[in-house]
Amino acid sequence: MKIVHISAECYPAAKAGGLADVVGSLPKYQNIAGHESSVIMPHYYTRFRNDNLFEQLFQGSAKIGRHDYPFKVFKLLQNPIGFELFSIEIPGLFDRERIYSYHDDTERFITFQVAALNWMKEWEILPEIVHCHDQHTGFVPFMIANIYEYGRLKEIPTVFTIHNGQYQGQFGFDRMHYLPPFHSFFTGLIEWDKAINPLASAIKCAWEVTTVSPSYMDEIGESMNGLEPLLRAERGKSKGILNGIDVEVWNPATDAMLEKNYTLKTVESGKKANKKWLCDQFNLDTKKPLFTFIGRLVGEKGADLLPEVIYQTLSQHHDKLNVLILGSGERHIEQALWDLEPQFKGNYCSYIGYNEKLSHVIYAGADFLLMPSRVEPCGLNQLYALRYGTVPVVRRTGGLRDTVTDIGDQGFGICHDQCVTWDIKQAIERAMNLYDAADEFKNIRKQIMQIDHSWNRAALEYIELYQTIKK
Repeated sequence: MKIVHISAECYPAAKAGGLADVVGSLPKYQNIAGHESSVIMPHYYTRFRNDNLFEQLFQGSAKIGRHDYPFKVFKLLQNPIGFELFSIEIPGLFDRERIYSYHDDTERFITFQVAALNWMKEWEILPEIVHCHDQHTGFVPFMIANIYEYGRLKEIPTVFTIHNGQYQGQFGFDRMHYLPPFHSFFTGLIEWDKAINPLASAIKCAWEVTTVSPSYMDEIGESMNGLEPLLRAERGKSKGILNGIDVEVWNPATDAMLEKNYTLKTVESGKKANKKWLCDQFNLDTKKPLFTFIGRLVGEKGADLLPEVIYQTLSQHHDKLNVLILGSGERHIEQALWDLEPQFKGNYCSYIGYNEKLSHVIYAGADFLLMPSRVEPCGLNQLYALRYGTVPVVRRTGGLRDTVTDIGDQGFGICHDQCVTWDIKQAIERAMNLYDAADEFKNIRKQIMQIDHSWNRAALEYIELYQTIKK
């Protein structure tokens, strides 16, 4: 089966969050399963672009309103990432450092979608499935089905995956002319609540809609920034498929970023060595349990509560635990985390920014991973933690509910129900008690390292879904 994924992100070419990890892994495992899966994404001016060779395959133009944007399509060469990666260069729109957060993001991503379809309609052999990811590609299902220019693509089934339903990309009707011409009869397919909404359009027009975990599918039917009635109405063509992880990249036995590799048999010595490196780097005590948070410092992740949680916990238990934070996000959260360091020197440290090697060593060296998320469509961090023998401390929401079972329910993690300071602090204290129960803690470490959250399972679920809609 020939499958094409269209996405704004794809690891290792460009990453802002978990979307990149999914799109950088799912096609690889679909290819391993015997299919032909590839990715189309924008050609950003990133380090990856400069460090790799690309071959130009096509050039054309994408008309957006009164502006005609020339574009070129490139294919990645000599980089064995497990699938073909195509990127579309659009001068003036994607020759920038960041992926998102520009004033013209609407114009940028509509142009990208139009360019992708302008190229695809020229293919000799068309794809059998077009799989789109998040609102940045939300108009693709609509354009394939309803725009005359793309009539050759009309019968291609489209699948749309919601990675985060809070971001919908809506804009006013004054910019509707950015889309290629279509009959006014179809306007309702791109509109929601008196605005043009690419996420709503994708839910209406895609043949199938998926979310990145079963629980998240249920949750957004009740809370999705106004799209709840639409999602409930389309529930019959919707399914939650739990994300996986790339177990070749995330493997403590072979991970080149670790200070010491380890297996199930050597987990204690391996984690001890990585923990020692972390504690040496950040002036922490190896004898104490090490709690960490890795991710975006935003309210969605519950990060706004971390400064108060850390302050209360370390004030009460300053001699019993260490805390290490790695992430970036809202400035006031970053500042609040920085401000704690002088008060808890030797027990707490924060690294504000992005550091891939450090994140890997933290997964390997930490004892517990904190994920007090308000919203977590799937979550990958808890899956990485499990793979590396680090016990997740999570709020029961979205994919966290689907992947972490509390030790009180014969499980292997620490769970809490509310994203509030008291609940998070109580969960940390429960984790400290687990750490003191040394034998139980060691057994749980070995147990969680054996849980299979590879993409093999999820890739096959998507293949089954594709085959269903192709019939």
